[in-house]
Amino acid sequence: MAEPRLSLKERRTARLETWRRSISGPLAARLASAIARTRIHPNVLSVIGLLIGLVAAAAAGLGHLLAAGILVLVSGVFDLLDGAVARASNKTSRFGGVLDSTLDRVGEAALFLGLLVFFIREPFAWSMWGILLVNISLVTSGLVSYIKARAEGIGLACPVGLFTRAERVILLAVGLLLGQTAMVIVLAITAVLSLATAAQRLLYVWQQLRGK
Repeated sequence: MAEPRLSLKERRTARLETWRRSISGPLAARLASAIARTRIHPNVLSVIGLLIGLVAAAAAGLGHLLAAGILVLVSGVFDLLDGAVARASNKTSRFGGVLDSTLDRVGEAALFLGLLVFFIREPFAWSMWGILLVNISLVTSGLVSYIKARAEGIGLACPVGLFTRAERVILLAVGLLLGQTAMVIVLAITAVLSLATAAQRLLYVWQQLRGK
């Protein structure tokens, strides 16, 4: 049975995802080909990315926001490369995909925890808002990934998503680089857009299952 046609909004979201990949894909493919020749296993890259992310979280917690922002971007590069290296070296596996997704969630949760520690340790005018928004962002960003995973678990692709992990990582890195006040604003944006994306995905899944 053919899946229902996507709405105009869903087609635009799918095109946005294609545009993202068209930008990052060629560069990642070239780097991945070079790394694949070194025989480094892609799972090792996933672990390295997590370790850098954990250092970034610790730096954020200690108040070194600029260093944390740079480290988050570096960690994101490894996150971009592990899958590309797996494909370039013919080492793709279902376990590798699960491991990568799991480590991504751990790294992101650690960063939010680091930011929570920062707002508790470094009180300023917007600290309470920062604490609240960190917790909201942690929950809503988790929902974005969870809904997609649950949909795929029942055999339903979930190609929609305006504000996915890639956008969250970039936005959080920008907030860290710009300082504490900007970080609060970024967390507010993250919370709102993550909630909107979770609702978007949930609505999409409901629409696909409605006629079944």
